[in-house]
Parts: sequence; structure tokens; C-alpha cells
Amino acid sequence: MGYRETYAAWQDDPEAFWLKAAEAIDWVEAPKQALFERGNDLFEWFADAKVNGCYNAVDRHVEGGRGDQVAIIHDSPITGTQAKITYAELQTRVASLAGALSAQGVVKGDRVIIYMPMVPEALEAMLACARIGAVHSVVFGGFAANELAVRIDDCAPKAIIAASCGLEPGRVVEYKPLLDGAIEMADHKPDVCIVLQRPQHLCALTPGRDLDWHDCQQGVTPADCVPVEGNHPAYILYTSGTTGAPKGVVRHTGGHLVALNWTMKNIYNVDPGDVFWAASDVGWVVGHSYICYGPLIHGNTTVVFEGKPIGTPDAGTFWRIIEEHNVRSFFTAPTAIRAVKREDPKGEYRKKYDLSGLRALYLAGERADPDTIEWAQEILDIPVYDHWWQTETGYTIAGNPAGLEALPVKIGSPTVPMPGYQVEILDEAGHPQKPGELGAIAIKLPLPPGTLPTLWNAEDRFRKSYLTTFPGYYETGDAGMMDEDGYLYIMARTDDVINVAGHRLSTGAMEEVLAGHPDVAECAVVGVSDALKGQSPVGLLCLSNGVNRPHEEITKECVKRIRDQIGPVAAFKQALVVDRLPKTRSGKILRATMVKIADGQEFKLPATIDDPAILDEIKAALQTIGYAK
Repeated sequence: MGYRETYAAWQDDPEAFWLKAAEAIDWVEAPKQALFERGNDLFEWFADAKVNGCYNAVDRHVEGGRGDQVAIIHDSPITGTQAKITYAELQTRVASLAGALSAQGVVKGDRVIIYMPMVPEALEAMLACARIGAVHSVVFGGFAANELAVRIDDCAPKAIIAASCGLEPGRVVEYKPLLDGAIEMADHKPDVCIVLQRPQHLCALTPGRDLDWHDCQQGVTPADCVPVEGNHPAYILYTSGTTGAPKGVVRHTGGHLVALNWTMKNIYNVDPGDVFWAASDVGWVVGHSYICYGPLIHGNTTVVFEGKPIGTPDAGTFWRIIEEHNVRSFFTAPTAIRAVKREDPKGEYRKKYDLSGLRALYLAGERADPDTIEWAQEILDIPVYDHWWQTETGYTIAGNPAGLEALPVKIGSPTVPMPGYQVEILDEAGHPQKPGELGAIAIKLPLPPGTLPTLWNAEDRFRKSYLTTFPGYYETGDAGMMDEDGYLYIMARTDDVINVAGHRLSTGAMEEVLAGHPDVAECAVVGVSDALKGQSPVGLLCLSNGVNRPHEEITKECVKRIRDQIGPVAAFKQALVVDRLPKTRSGKILRATMVKIADGQEFKLPATIDDPAILDEIKAALQTIGYAK
């Protein structure tokens, strides 16, 4: 069956569609029913089933004869080391760590915070929790102490699993002082901390609370898999909330297993045994879905990468790993590809490696601008698939189902909605828009399996954040349109649609035009306050390596490009060259923060910011054109 037939089969009988997909999972008690309506627009999937997430990701492959297959490849250009762990070894290691957690009194339903860098032990910690039915909450390693404290208080973990340090190019990030500071600030205190000592920095352990990773596993009984209900939370993942307090996205076990397993073949087009690589971090949803769970549930080999797209050691790192480990499908953020493109615009590093095994590049995390996609298509000579999803959904809302049927790529569109997602474009009053009209992107309820059923201990906030704007729909917070062929276009976060003298304009569309300038490596357009027009757009441009023309010439050409391609209605008159743009660690550009700086407003330093120093650079740059007073 191709895409249209599959999507129609889901629409005709969602219950039968998801029960069929559920057959690929090994259940302790198989589901008899897929969807459970809990009233008040709340839904759960496979709630009548019993299952274990770790069993499906590890043990069943060992029992099925894949024990000698490599499960995890750890490639760390920062330490210059590589390691391979087979499914059989992974089973032993995970059962042992799970036994150590059990010995410390961690039982089904208890929460465990994981605060780890990109090492295989981070995945082992997640799987060890799943093995005994504990609910893990991974917090990005090296996150500030106060941010970690907020999460400790929200989910009240019985245990915290951490490492002594994380590694950035040229520096060691000590985790222990941050962990100690967070526990001191938090009202809730964990019973125990298990700490992995990395040779790059050994930390002091707090007597009576901290245990060494290896020591605490000595002599413990390895833990068996504990069956949990299909609607038992697998994990909580905090996503930044607009009000400052983070939102704890909950993921139920049953739906999570079924949905992720379905995506591995149908979207990413890999077969069990193939090497799959998502160059992300375990602290993000991509790391949960596509470094840890998805590939392992499906019997793939997953790559855990500790490095950066450039500088560890050069712009060829991605291509080296793909060649060395024979990666079949590669998934990263557009910002990572832009960094490589900026460093190596002609793709010289790409030529050094044999990438004949790579079938496709998948991009997600923010809008993939056409320029980046075209550059990647050209130097890789394979399909480049943009796809769109969110922390909340856990996997693709709209994408190109290459394993089902590779649909024609339309640059600028993440292609079409996946089975389970009825995507609609609505105006402010909730009426459907015609093809080609900009509106809010909403998904008709119920959301499919594997998406968030609620927020941790915050059902009212869940409703308010997602369900109240358009009754009967989940509000994505993104704006966009659909074309005549049903292809979706994500133009901007709803708050990135700016209002210039009564015209609703997408900053994303302007960024596309600016990114097409041959000298521009990366850009952002923000709407700053304008007494006359309400808002006016300002472009911030980062130039490609080796460009040494006068900045005024480039900014003039950029202003003209917008005038020519979008029109005078955009009122685009100001562009600025800057060294770098402020981003989160997952590569999202902090546009809302830049708007506040430009408008001279107070702002809260985003918890996820990669380098706070950039905000001062942006402020100084904006002051040269009369903003950020």
C-alpha cells in the first residue's frame, strides 16, 4: 500500500489500523482495544494491555537471535574514542543497573531524573528505568542548577542518575556542582544519586547520598522486566513553557512503542539490523525517540555521538561517521547542516568520504530553509526530507513516508500528514482555511498513540496550553498553510507571524528569501515594535566563510531581494550583519528573545540557551540601527 491508501485505511478505521500496528510489539497481555476515551477531550491508547518497554527494546532481540548484533555505537570525536555494545551486552548492563536501582528502593511508578552527557550509559539509564517501570525524566546534561531544581520539585524523583562531567570542544563541564546546587535549591530531596565517574574529571561523592555507578552494581541481583499497563508513563520530558515554568510532557508506554516502531520502516526506511543515526542529544525528544527507543525497539543499530557538526575536528565529522559506521538514514537539525555549509560552502570535506550507503537525510527541529535543503541535496546527491513534529507528539506529524512510498519533495514543505494526524488550517475563529491561505495549524482530536496524553500533574495547564483555543483540536502553536495536493507548509510559530500595518506576514517566508542570498549562511527575521506600523521586520544575517565584501552592500541587496520577492508590503528596510545568532542547544533560534532585546523589554534568560554571550552581541548590533535602547 502506498501513502494515500495507508492514510485512508487509518481514516476509515483508526481502531483497526492501530491494533494492526500493535502486532509488531511483544505484549505481556495484548491490547483488545486501541483507543480509550476518558471524557473532556482526554484520550489514552492501549490502556488495557500489559507490556515492558525495555523488553521490547533489548531482551526480545537477544531472544530472537540478534544478541551479537551491535545495538549502540558510541562515537566521541571529543575524547577520540569509539565503543560498540551488542544487544546481549546491553541486556546484561541494563539488567545490572536496573538491579542497582531496585536495591536502592526504586519501584514501578517512582521517578528518576537522568542528567547525563552523550555516552551509552545515558541510554542504559533510560532502559534500566523502563525495565522496572520507573518513570525517567532526562534533563539535558549541564543544564543550570536552578532549572534542574525546578524539574526536581516538579517530578519528585526518588533517584538521580548523573555523570561527573560532560565534554564540550576544549572544555570540561563539571556536572556535580550543578547537581549539588540543584538539590540544595530544591524542596524535594532525592534518596540517592548514582554517579558515573568519567576519566576526564572525577568528582567528589556526597557520603550517605551519592553512589558510584560501578560500585553500586556490585553483587546486586540483575532485575527482570516488570510488566506495566499500556497507559503507564514511560517518561516525563520537560519542554520550555512560555510562562517560564517548564511543562512536563508525559509519554505512555504502549502507544510510544507502537508508534515509534511504525515510523522506523515507514518514515525512515530502515530495516532491522541497519544503522540509524540521529545526531541529537538525549536531553531532547529526538534523543528519546530516535537515539534510544525507536531504533532499539525496531532492532536497528543506533549511533550515540559526542561531538559537534564542526570543530570536532572539522566540517567532515558527519560524513566520516556515516562512512565508518555505514549509516543508512541520517537525521539532524537544519542548524547543524547550516553550520557545516557555512564552514565548508563548496562541500570539500564531503568529497573525502564514501557515502554510498546513505539513503536519505532527514531534517527536523526548526524550519528547513530551501537553501540548506538544496545545498545538502547537491553535495550528498540523495533525497533530503524535511519533516515536522514536536516534543509533545514524540514523532512525525508531517513527513515523507519514504519506506511506504517516497513522495515528490516540494522544497519548503515537510510533505504530508502521517496516519493518525488529521491536520487542519484554521483561522482565528476556528474555521478551516482554503488551500494556500495562512492560518493556525491544528490537529483534530484524538491525537494518535505515542503523543502526549497530558502534562505531568498539570491537567488544567495541558488543557489551557493545547485544547482550549480550538475546541475538539490540539493547537500546535505553528502557523502555516496547505496546498492543493495536501502538502503542508510550516511558515512560523504562531507568534512569528508579524502584523505590519494590518498585513499578516510570515517571518519564515522572509528568512527564506534572505537565505537565498549567495553570501548569507544563516539568518533570522524578527518583528520589532514600530509606532507607525505596529511591527516592522528586521533581518539579522550571518555570512558564509570567506565573504569579505562591505556589509552595507550585502544588506542593501538583501533589502532589495525582499522587496522584489515579497513586495513593498513587507516594509523590510533593515538588515544587520552579525557574527552568530542566539540559539537553544537543540538549534532553535531565539527569535522571541531578540524581539524583547530590540524593544528594550525585560526578558528571562532562556534555560536552554547555548551561549548567553551572544545576546550582548545582538544587543550591541541592534543599537547601531537605533534599537535596544
